[in-house]
Amino acid sequence: MRSIGEMARDSGLGVSALRFYDRAGVLVPAWVDPVSGYRWYEPEQLEEARLLARLRRAGMPLADIRLVLASWSGTDTDLVRKLLTAHLRRLELGLSDARNEFSALRALLDQRENPMTSLHVATVRLTVAAPELAAALDTVRFAAGTDPELPMLSGVLFDIEGENLHLVATDRYRMAVARAAVDGRDGYDGSRVQVIVPTPLADAMRALAHGEGPVRLSLDGDRVTLEAGDRQAAGQCLDHDFPDYRRLLPQAGDHRALVEVADFREALETGPVRRDETGTHDLSVLRVTDDGTVVLCPDGDADDPDRVAVNREFLLDALAAGARDRLILELTAPTAPIAIRRPDDESGFSILMPVRLED
Repeated sequence: MRSIGEMARDSGLGVSALRFYDRAGVLVPAWVDPVSGYRWYEPEQLEEARLLARLRRAGMPLADIRLVLASWSGTDTDLVRKLLTAHLRRLELGLSDARNEFSALRALLDQRENPMTSLHVATVRLTVAAPELAAALDTVRFAAGTDPELPMLSGVLFDIEGENLHLVATDRYRMAVARAAVDGRDGYDGSRVQVIVPTPLADAMRALAHGEGPVRLSLDGDRVTLEAGDRQAAGQCLDHDFPDYRRLLPQAGDHRALVEVADFREALETGPVRRDETGTHDLSVLRVTDDGTVVLCPDGDADDPDRVAVNREFLLDALAAGARDRLILELTAPTAPIAIRRPDDESGFSILMPVRLED
């Protein structure tokens, strides 16, 4: 007999997926321990589980998967072949429709003038307190993207407007925002200016902003410079537009919980985890109780509609970037972003996209 963990390891299906398919009556274990509820599988069920994993990766509907599994071992393969052909046809039609829609969207992009502020701006010089700039960079740096296919996200947005300098970074799955006050300005009329500072240059700026005094930030066309005393870090801005992050900012969540960061980190690192659909990332499943406490849901707790799954590593990074002993977690719905806020500073926060649970 194979344990559920061994079956998950050898079949390519996660433990949670095996539990889901058991409840759905698709792949039922040969025996379930009546005391512990632990599932055990016959050795010959491994081939069936591997077949199920292939069909699942191909996106076949559950109703068709049932029929394929029920017919797989029979001598007449006609039904299985017809189901595979029909599903492939659906995928091809869906891809054709997607290509048509994307072609129309590209045409609209070609016709539309970009209303966003140009990255190439006149010379602007600002003075910012080094500790504020350092803290802002520390808050957002973990969320900067690394995907070479999305170069516009591989940096930190410096969004200057009036007396405020907002720093923003996102890799699509998480976003962090922080603010630093502008102490002085030269040649800047207060209108909104945005530049994307490449991540290596942002790191070099952070290394300079370690003192207590002011630093000078200069924008000259597509070049950005940070000066601290007689030292400077300078380079070219990224020649891209950053997404309008203000449209992505979350509203106040329905469930807010104040967490002790040290205790919460320990709970995340030692508590129950699930694997995502790819089997490569650990997920923590969270829920806020009626008394405002965040709890980690056990893997088998599938009936709670308010549970939210999140990449555990991303959440640990966000807690570290929050740089507080206490932070506020806001959860709204399983499909809504999770916000991590500072109790004493609403201008510095991060949001994490939830991860869809299979069951």
